[in-house]
Amino acid sequence: MRGEADRDLVRAALDVARRAPLTGDVPIGAVVFGPDGVELARACNAREATGDPTAHAEVLALRAAAAAFGDGWRLGGCTLAVTVEPCTMCAGALVLARVERVVFGAWEPRTGAVGSLWDVVRDRRLNHRPEVVGGVLADECAALLESFFAEM
Repeated sequence: MRGEADRDLVRAALDVARRAPLTGDVPIGAVVFGPDGVELARACNAREATGDPTAHAEVLALRAAAAAFGDGWRLGGCTLAVTVEPCTMCAGALVLARVERVVFGAWEPRTGAVGSLWDVVRDRRLNHRPEVVGGVLADECAALLESFFAEM
């Protein structure tokens, strides 16, 4: 049953987000799994910690997974799990990396680019379109973000 398996993937991303160092970064976690379901890489947002505007959880996890996967930059057959809908930059990165599936928690109507505000990953003009599963454990993922922003 893929539904429970997808919840497990997002739980792993939630675990990363919850364990993120307290650096002022928005608590978003991302995990890349290989075609065999083995975890390749995990990361949390690190923009504030590194001063790098591209240090989103998804980008950092994709970079590490590409190094671990052994097919250059291609992540064919891999799944990216993330706690919140990817933004335009991250959606573009996962398309370019040839990720097969993206599974995410909370929808992001202000900046989401895999179905909310934009739908970068399913644009027919692109040569790769991953499968998208959104809203997995959405309430749990949204609560983590709401708690973070309430404390700010």
